[in-house]
Parts: sequence; structure tokens; C-alpha cells
Amino acid sequence: MITEYSETENPWESVQRQEVYDNNWITVVHEDVITPAGTAGIYGSVHFKHYAIGIVPLDEAGNTWLVGQYRYPLKKYSWEIPEGGGKLGASILDAAKRELQEEVGLLAEQWTEIAVCYTSNAVCDEKAIIFVAQGLSETENAPDETEQLQIKKLPLSEAIAMAMNGEIQDAISIIGLLKVKVLLEQGKICRI
Repeated sequence: MITEYSETENPWESVQRQEVYDNNWITVVHEDVITPAGTAGIYGSVHFKHYAIGIVPLDEAGNTWLVGQYRYPLKKYSWEIPEGGGKLGASILDAAKRELQEEVGLLAEQWTEIAVCYTSNAVCDEKAIIFVAQGLSETENAPDETEQLQIKKLPLSEAIAMAMNGEIQDAISIIGLLKVKVLLEQGKICRI
């Protein structure tokens, strides 16, 4: 039997909540709950203190840039669109501009927000905002001291192929690249 709920109704009940870990980026919470089925249960979740930001830089020739780096939690190398974070409550666009310059050494004249998504909504509240950046010019990059990055400029079609064949597995990158492909096909963004 399927019970229908309104989109704003919370069928979960929190009995007890405890923060079990906290740092500058995340808080990990353990909760004793009553599930939507009315049974006792537990729930662990991660609260993020920053937005996730992804940028698909797109030049007039149809090229984009990818960033390669070792992702410590996955214990593997990953090719991605330029990504980073912005503090909650701060300007998301300013953070996106900073990340594009830091990671790949690009400035952009035109910014278009193309997607908002949650990266793993069963266990965390991380919200990702994805932009396409156009009207590009080069400047010096300045990656964070903890980053060891490789930069790859390539046709957008090749980056999309990498997302489609599994070479790119990062969710924000896949969403951003495929969304740009569809928006270009629909004429909702144009190469400038």
C-alpha cells in the first residue's frame, strides 16, 4: 500500500539528535528516529557548511577545460569540471569566479546558472550550483596548497563523451556537461 504525503510534510520524527563530529567544512549527526513506517530507527547525516560549485567553461570554438586530481575519499584519480566551494550565505557567483580563476586560470565575462542539485541527498545536504562560463580570458591560476591539479583543454564534445563512457564519474561534472549539451542543442545558450 502506498501512502501519499504532501511535498512539505515530514514523515520522519527525530527522537534524539547528537553531533558526533564537526570541522570547518562538515558536521556529522547521529539521530534516533521514528521512521515513516512508525518503527524505531537511526539516521546518520552530514551537514555541509559550503555550497558545492561546478563550472563548465565554454569558449567560442566549443572547447572546455577539465581538472584532474586525486580524490582522497575515493582513493582514485578523477577528471572533473572546475569545482570548489562557497560559504553558505556568501555570493555563489563570486565563489564560482574565484574557483575558475584558481583552478584553471580563466576569467569569464558571462555567467549562466544552469543547474542546482543535491549531491547525495540520502546522507547529506550538500547543495551544488553549476554554471556555464563564457567570454573567457586567460590569467594565472592559483590552486589551493592542498591541490595537485592537471588541466586539460579539449572540445566540449570530447568531455561529454568522457562523461558518457564513464571516464568522468563525478556527479556534478556529468550533470554540468550533459546540461550544457542539451541547452546548446535547444538554443538556450549560445557559443559566444
